[in-house]
Amino acid sequence: MDNIELSDRQEKILEIVKNDCPITGEKIAELLNVTRAALRPDLAVLTMSGFLEAKPRVGYTFKSEGFGNELKRILNQYRVRDVQSMPVIMKENCSIYDAIVTLFMEDTGSIFIVDEENFLSGVVSRKDFLKTTLGHADIHKMPVSIIMTRMPNIVTAGVDDTVVDAVKRIVEHEVDSLPVVKSYINPEGDEKLEVVGKITKTNIARLFLDLASDSR
Repeated sequence: MDNIELSDRQEKILEIVKNDCPITGEKIAELLNVTRAALRPDLAVLTMSGFLEAKPRVGYTFKSEGFGNELKRILNQYRVRDVQSMPVIMKENCSIYDAIVTLFMEDTGSIFIVDEENFLSGVVSRKDFLKTTLGHADIHKMPVSIIMTRMPNIVTAGVDDTVVDAVKRIVEHEVDSLPVVKSYINPEGDEKLEVVGKITKTNIARLFLDLASDSR
């Protein structure tokens, strides 16, 4: 059920509660012919996993939304700062050739480009480099700023955004990563973004793996 491995007894408990809720722990134990103490660990697992809800003086009820809501609640506790990794950053005037070398040396999917003040001005991806190298451009002389995606067409994440929000942006915009930024307002009133990290599909997959490992 819901991709969560439950024991045979836990599955039986869920069936009982579905059919007869609200029902007390004592009644469940009686139906399964076990002691209330023996049943306590199973009821704790099912309650913490979001399958059951325990109500004082009422008993156990089945939560039809099940594990999905519990997973959403857990993920919403994590912020981008908890899972972000180090970004690869280069200046606007670096050559496309140097950027390609950096891309492979750092084994990254995207490079974040900053201006003279070290604020975010663009993003360049593997796809951008591929398009350029298939042409006849002199990549040793052409600056990376020529091929980068520029602000304000860059999707970003803040350090305090939830991981769920970051995942939504990655999926909606079909990108592999987002620059994690802090916002500043300069004396002229313009917003400037400092790149402080990145959040990628790999970061998110690692979080899911850690959560799965901790739940065993």
